[in-house]
Amino acid sequence: LARRLAPRLLHAALVSAAVFTLLSVTPSRPTTLGLHDGRLAPCPASPNCVSSTATDAEHAVTPFPLDRPVSEAKAELKRAIAGLPRATLISETENYLHYEFRSLVFRFVDDVEFQFEEAAKVIHLRSASRVGHSDLGVNRRRVEAIRARLPASMQ
Repeated sequence: LARRLAPRLLHAALVSAAVFTLLSVTPSRPTTLGLHDGRLAPCPASPNCVSSTATDAEHAVTPFPLDRPVSEAKAELKRAIAGLPRATLISETENYLHYEFRSLVFRFVDDVEFQFEEAAKVIHLRSASRVGHSDLGVNRRRVEAIRARLPASMQ
């Protein structure tokens, strides 16, 4: 029995490893990331993105208030995100943060960006999946989880 099952188990293990590897491949960073003409990129038509600059209900989220100096707000935001799993800070400038969040099993990447607009007293944000059509609400829930971890005046 063991001799008959061994090749099948080996085959199943190899197929599983191949599928996992294929699903784990992450596309390169989109060229739309960052600030372009002083703004975050708009969300695509697909339902796998939310943004505080979007005007349609499917993609729109409320920006975070900016009630303190940018350096302090940025530190609060970084503290809030540090408590979330699989988040990596990719890029930081005076008025911008870019994080990558990886899903646990398939290692899909979502890009989360923050723009600090001192004059408007807001922190604009965008959270988008790199692959797939729907994110099943993951990006919206992540933004709200970050919001809940911020001081009350920044929510």
